Amino acid sequence: MSGEEDFTRILKSVGAEGKLPSEDLLPLVYDELRGLAAARIRGQAAGQTLQATALVHESWLRLTKKTGRTWNDRTHFFRVAALEMRRVLVDNARRKASQKRGGNPTRVDLEDLQLAETEPDERIVLIDEALKRLEKEDPESSRIVTLKFFGGLTNQEVARMEGVTERTIERKWSFARTLLFEMIEGEI
Repeated sequence: MSGEEDFTRILKSVGAEGKLPSEDLLPLVYDELRGLAAARIRGQAAGQTLQATALVHESWLRLTKKTGRTWNDRTHFFRVAALEMRRVLVDNARRKASQKRGGNPTRVDLEDLQLAETEPDERIVLIDEALKRLEKEDPESSRIVTLKFFGGLTNQEVARMEGVTERTIERKWSFARTLLFEMIEGEI
């Protein structure tokens, strides 16, 4: 049985049993999840304290914690995994930002804040907030940004997941990036 057939069989058993069989599925996806996490961490500034392995493990814990989840296929699984990585990175950024402010927070007028002057963790939070707004306006663009920015996927990988051409993803990515930038600029 091929890895893809094993993967599908395991995902179908999740629906029947209501829990994710970690001992069966994790070996099939770990290397790929670690690669996605490493790509995402590489994009962070120096001083990032979250390691790729920790990102994968925290995301995996969140994936396996929820019972009753069903998975349509490998694509669906990795979309949700990318969302969980996004949540872990955003939660980590918010935690670090709150520790940085400590007990004596200072008020900052958003009109005076420049994106280039923000810390990497603050950028992740800004991007997440803009993504939430984008998700309401254009869910497809939000999904593409999540897969590329937080999931670390290439245009080719996203195209394969979405069932479209790579050129289509390039156009949609460009459009989504522009919308997201405008939303972030509007917040700053």
